Amino acid sequence: MKTSKSLYIMCHMPVFCWISATVLETMLKETKNVEVPKSLTQMNTHFLLIQTSVKNKKYNKATEKNPKKLSQSDKGMILKLGKLAFQQLQKGNLIFYEEDLTECGIDVTEASEYSALCTEMFKDKCGLYEDKVFSFVHLSIQEFLAAVYALESWLGKSENVFNESFKCDKLSDLHMSAVDKALQSKNGHLDLFLRFLLGLSLESNQNLLKGLLTRRGGQTPSIEETFKYLSDKIKMESSPERIINLFHCLNELGDNSVVEEIQTSLRSGTLSETKLQPHQCSALAFVLLMSEGVLDEFDLKTYNTSVEGRLRLLPVVKTCKKASLAGCDLTYLSCWTLASALRTPNCPLTELDLSYNDLGDRGVKLLFSPLHNIQTLILGPCGLTEGCCSYLASVLSAPNSQLKQLELRYNNLQDSGVTLLCAGLKDPNCKLQTLGLSQCGLTEGCCSYLASVLSAPNSRLKQLELRDNDLQDSGVTLLSDGLADPNCELQTLGLSGCEVTGEGCAALASALRSNPSHLRELDLSYNHPGDSAGGLLSAGKGDPTCKLMKLNVDHGAESRLVSGLRKYACQLTMDPNTANAHLLLSEENRKVTRVDKEQHYEDHPDRFQWHPQVLCREGLSGSRYYWEVMWDCGEPDIGVTYKGMSRMGWGSDSWIGQNTKSWSLNCAGEGYYYFYNAGGNITFFRGPVLHRVGVYLDWPAGTLSFYSVSFGKQKHLHTFYTTFTEPLYPGFWIYPHSSLST
Repeated sequence: MKTSKSLYIMCHMPVFCWISATVLETMLKETKNVEVPKSLTQMNTHFLLIQTSVKNKKYNKATEKNPKKLSQSDKGMILKLGKLAFQQLQKGNLIFYEEDLTECGIDVTEASEYSALCTEMFKDKCGLYEDKVFSFVHLSIQEFLAAVYALESWLGKSENVFNESFKCDKLSDLHMSAVDKALQSKNGHLDLFLRFLLGLSLESNQNLLKGLLTRRGGQTPSIEETFKYLSDKIKMESSPERIINLFHCLNELGDNSVVEEIQTSLRSGTLSETKLQPHQCSALAFVLLMSEGVLDEFDLKTYNTSVEGRLRLLPVVKTCKKASLAGCDLTYLSCWTLASALRTPNCPLTELDLSYNDLGDRGVKLLFSPLHNIQTLILGPCGLTEGCCSYLASVLSAPNSQLKQLELRYNNLQDSGVTLLCAGLKDPNCKLQTLGLSQCGLTEGCCSYLASVLSAPNSRLKQLELRDNDLQDSGVTLLSDGLADPNCELQTLGLSGCEVTGEGCAALASALRSNPSHLRELDLSYNHPGDSAGGLLSAGKGDPTCKLMKLNVDHGAESRLVSGLRKYACQLTMDPNTANAHLLLSEENRKVTRVDKEQHYEDHPDRFQWHPQVLCREGLSGSRYYWEVMWDCGEPDIGVTYKGMSRMGWGSDSWIGQNTKSWSLNCAGEGYYYFYNAGGNITFFRGPVLHRVGVYLDWPAGTLSFYSVSFGKQKHLHTFYTTFTEPLYPGFWIYPHSSLST
């Protein structure tokens, strides 16, 4: 069974295990070297024949050992059951009543002989009346019999069951109608029916049912048109789940050309070098889903394709342990497909990274139900607000929740959102050990709630990251009450850039003296602790139970006591040695204007020869930096570059944002464009373009963020995330007759 993944993945259903065991046991008893079924169609065909033979031996005392030979009465009853199956499948019914059987010419007593296919479930009493309720033993049996009926209607009467008013001369016409109907289904209720119908169209499968299916005269119907139609639909269809089923259909027909092309590329290692079309991504998803074993990791960003191509690859998450979907331009609409994949029985996924995607609260709500098996969930930044926090709290407090690490950095949750989240964190069912809340718009207003989580008797929280929130001393003091509680087992606390002074440090030192046995790492960098930071270390001296091993107070200064990102403000000056000849610097090299007249600059190897660009003197590395840029008109490029970027020619090598050595934001009339690597990575954000932009560089973390700035408030536009290896120099491309200043 493992050699056929399409069969093996069905074995999570007990009824399919019974069907498979029945078929394999019978076939292996009859012939030792028999070729066992390789497809769902073959498996269900053999099951139908075997059960019919068992029925004949039981009720008709038949001695015929060959189960492939069907009597006329068998044929009549099976086709009647097929008609019933098709009609009810069309209506979306899994159960039906005696009048439904009668409508298809089925006698209830006679139907009971086929109880292995269709069985009476129970008697439904309503007043003085009693209705018998029937069902096929499993939906797959109903879908298979419906496909048998649909094919025989064409073979025997040239009828298209989807449009009975017209004669159907070609088998491909029936196939096309079935494909269209299946793709129109919102819940995929015709997917398996379609696979069976196409599989039964193969002559090898029809030979097994030669006593049931009519043999048409003339040549064997060609399925080439069906191949082409399926291939075209794979390129056009938008639903990843429907597309995967179309590949299953091609597999049933024995056409694996696109799949084999992808497999060849996988084996040769050339897949990452190829720009994959969406239909090739669907083929890749099918290959990965059908491969043996479970993938250790699936990184969506490694595949060179479009946004549509990435959407088609999403179903692969159902067959891997760790999925990285970071920065793949996913939206809340993508979460429909993702949620469907996560609901797959026995899904092995435990780590899911969705960072740097604009999912919004709606996306998280769609994922709410299937998240219970996830152990690590990264959702920052994803455009989340307090609106999703009650749902996340429900995930944390669910009895079957396995979530141990939750990363929510760079989302505007605010105090109200974290307060809602704390309700789940305090629940006895919560298993969370690591929580990331960096730059979430928090203040002292949520600190008492976080303290109550730390002091909860059942709390398992070991790491709490709160950097870049305006907690101030008052918030840290409240938080220290939780740290001091004997129930608190927190080992790592991040308070970098939280506007902490000596007062907050004193509260932390007091908490350490009260509960010294757990906290090992404390990050107070980018604050202003003054000399009092030493008290934190001395608090544990002489106490052998104190575990504090690492205290970070780097980059401390009074300037850090500023709200928001402006605590990282840096002064920039433009470098005249880099300025293009048509750029005029002024205001102590903090303003640049593009002019028609060439300026008389000395020759210098750092000067941009053609592009109207200038870099700043300051090379930024090893720390956090924030600066703002203003301009009067036009569409400037604002970015950063390594010093080694070319300065010669009109090509992309010397244009900020168009090569692998620089990143940029273009402020266009209709919105913002973000460039990296010669246009290979372009993102567009539509919206009103304000004439002031904030840039935040966290060099150690590898993030470069852009914000629109209005009346002192920042709105996040985009973040590049990578690993920086050299100092970065802020730079600008200037629009004709416009000015820009820092």
